[in-house]
Amino acid sequence: MNNDEYTLRSMAQIYFDAAYDMDAERFQAIFHPLSAVTRIGDDGEVSVMPIATWLAGVRNATAPRKLELERRDEVVAIDVSDNLALVKLRLQMPPRYFTDLLSCLKVQGAWKIVQKVMSVDVRPI
Repeated sequence: MNNDEYTLRSMAQIYFDAAYDMDAERFQAIFHPLSAVTRIGDDGEVSVMPIATWLAGVRNATAPRKLELERRDEVVAIDVSDNLALVKLRLQMPPRYFTDLLSCLKVQGAWKIVQKVMSVDVRPI
C-alpha cells in the first residue's frame, strides 16, 4: 500500500468514526470548505448542498452510537491518480445503509474531500 492510499484509508476511518458519533467537527477537518454533498432528494431530484449546510444537519442528528446501532463500515475501493482520488465507502445506520463516493484532491499536500455523492437504501428493521 502506498503512502497516498494509506492516508486515504486513515481519512476514511476518521469519516466512519465521525459518522458513528455524528461529529461535525471531525467531518469538517477532512472536507474542503468549498465541498458539497450530492444525493437524490426525497422528491426524486438531484440535491446538492454546500458542506456547511450538511454539517448543520450532522450537528442536529442523533449519533448512531447513542442509539447503540450496530456499526459496519467498509472501504470498498480507493483509486488514486496523482493529486486526485476516489474513495468508495459503505456504512450503515439501520435502517439506512449508505454508499458514499468521496472525490478527493490533494490540496497543499493534504488530502481533502471536495465532493461527496451518496445513495441511501432504507430497509425495514
